[in-house]
Amino acid sequence: MQKAKLTLKTETNHTTAIQISDFITVGGQDLWIVGGPCAVESREQMETVANRLAIAPVQGIRGGVYKPRTSPYDFQGMGQEGLEILADVRDRYGLPVVTEVMAISQIEAIAAKADVLQVGSRNMQNFDLLKALGETTKPILLKRGLAATIEEFVMAAEYIMAHGNPNVILCERGIRSFDTYTRNVLDLGAVVALKQITHLPVIVDPSHAAGKRELVPSLAKAAIAAGADGLIMECHPIPEKSVSDARQALSLDDMVELVRSLKAIATAVNRSIPAGVATVPRLSFV
Repeated sequence: MQKAKLTLKTETNHTTAIQISDFITVGGQDLWIVGGPCAVESREQMETVANRLAIAPVQGIRGGVYKPRTSPYDFQGMGQEGLEILADVRDRYGLPVVTEVMAISQIEAIAAKADVLQVGSRNMQNFDLLKALGETTKPILLKRGLAATIEEFVMAAEYIMAHGNPNVILCERGIRSFDTYTRNVLDLGAVVALKQITHLPVIVDPSHAAGKRELVPSLAKAAIAAGADGLIMECHPIPEKSVSDARQALSLDDMVELVRSLKAIATAVNRSIPAGVATVPRLSFV
């Protein structure tokens, strides 16, 4: 890991806070909580999600428009139409948008509409994509590969930074194991280690780690207690009808309850969940 010249800490207190929007950062005292569905399915869906989560409060909304699916016959995302929906929701509610980029050809269009570009687990070592993202200025949310070592994860971040983009957010989302009860194994030890060896913000995705919605709240709380700088979690207006990852999605009410329950834990570890900066317009769909 000695070759990681840009990601490693230069001194004990060396930390980097990354600007997500005019009022929101990740990596400082404030936690960054992002919620939303696995995939953008319709304008009505995203309006419903944003309207409910804005009061939670969350500081970002997620939704995939290009979906990496194991089967080529599963829903692949709404593409450009989904991007337009995300951009409209951001403009109406003031919630920064996080969405996944899967290919170099998608970067320009996604960067024009989203606030944070996510690199999914499958693409953590897609080095050409990482290099191209290094040429952007948008924050990059880099998810750990399903079998990646901590060193491989750090070096993937180094690729982005070495090509000019210092705005990298690391995301632990669970690693593959022999046990099939959970979807993956949430490696909170990696969160602690990454906070010690890098200066970058580290957030946790308990939804993909657990694969079961009833496990998500406890894992989310444990992540904050372990020092994570934030969370990205899946929720849906009707979880059972989600077109992808239905089993791990929280209901909107459960998501709001979870965010509010995190405040006590945040206070205990000298962190805070900022008051909502989003606006809550009247729903267009009732």
